[in-house]
Amino acid sequence: MSTKDFLEKDYYAALGVTKDASQADIKKAYRKLARELHPDKNPGDAKAETRFKEVSEAHGVLSDEKRRKEYDDARSLFGAGGFPSGGFPNGTAGGTGGGAPFDFGDLFSGAGTASSGGGGAGGIGDVLGGLFGGRGGTRTRTRPARGNDLETEVTLDFDEAVAGVTVPLRLSSPHTCPTCHGNGARPGTTPHTCPVCGGIGLTTRNQGAFAFSEPCRECRGTGQIIDDPCPDCKGSGIVTGTRTITVRIPAGVKDAQRIRIAGRGVPGERGGPAGDLFVVVHVRRHNLFGRSGDNLTLTLPVTFPEAALGTTVKVPTLDGSVSLKLPAGTANGRTFRVKGKGVAGKSGAGDLLVTVQVAVPKKLSKGAKEALAAYAEAQSDDPRPHVTSRVTEK
Repeated sequence: MSTKDFLEKDYYAALGVTKDASQADIKKAYRKLARELHPDKNPGDAKAETRFKEVSEAHGVLSDEKRRKEYDDARSLFGAGGFPSGGFPNGTAGGTGGGAPFDFGDLFSGAGTASSGGGGAGGIGDVLGGLFGGRGGTRTRTRPARGNDLETEVTLDFDEAVAGVTVPLRLSSPHTCPTCHGNGARPGTTPHTCPVCGGIGLTTRNQGAFAFSEPCRECRGTGQIIDDPCPDCKGSGIVTGTRTITVRIPAGVKDAQRIRIAGRGVPGERGGPAGDLFVVVHVRRHNLFGRSGDNLTLTLPVTFPEAALGTTVKVPTLDGSVSLKLPAGTANGRTFRVKGKGVAGKSGAGDLLVTVQVAVPKKLSKGAKEALAAYAEAQSDDPRPHVTSRVTEK
């Protein structure tokens, strides 16, 4: 990301959010716009593709708290007319008053101050390093820029999320040109050092009391000249299109979990590292099992005789079945734990939690009614004496 982009582009407006928007608001706005403008949804629409790139670039800066602060600082410093009026070190705003010309690079040099915490250049100095020359007129090579992050979504079956799965992801985004492998030159040729800036990517010019450094116009700040550009990327080293990558989703992934794939985002500029790819996982519901952390949950219907007399029943697991012994007098709602039959986690597999649910038949045969009546007469104990006693008191 160039300094010019920081000063000229309004990333907040691109996402339709205010400057004080929270990270959650920025993420929500980006997801909404990304879905609407995605190239797969707007095939052949150049305007939608351009907006999609703008939205992705804005999200890449504003979603990173450090880069967002640098962006805000740069626009706050220069977006409203530059430095406050009045005198400057070694001279005045008009460049008169004697003394050596003022170089903006002095503000962002390695000499720390009490307010900056000392040490090397950082923060706003890093942002503006590509705009102004270094201390004493020394030019600094344009810095490599990290590529933007990308985000996509994938939906898995419950069993796949528990066991882990390898999935192909189809992405429409900027990526390294496969023809020239990112150097921008036609295969068989190579770029050469810019003769104007000597490979630095910056040129310096004096204007009155000020010394400015700006991107070299000959090489556009890259420090290299491409005589025969790649026919596919036109010399940029980056193409926008659809690519398919294979991603391994780890076992035990949860619904709405965000997985980071390092280095699979947008390629960096001037040899900078690529951004990261973030995959948001959605997990479909299972028709039998639920999940609580690394534990699986299962509701087991049983008959009244099974709960009263006790029994052994077969219960399913994700990889087979186990026998579960219910003791006599098992109460409705009681939960049994089957060790190690849950989801594999960092500290070992979770458990299977089986909750008993006594099934009450909606219809009874004549024989069943007679049997229950005989049971009620034989088992005449009051199951709710604490409730009955309060009723009889009045």
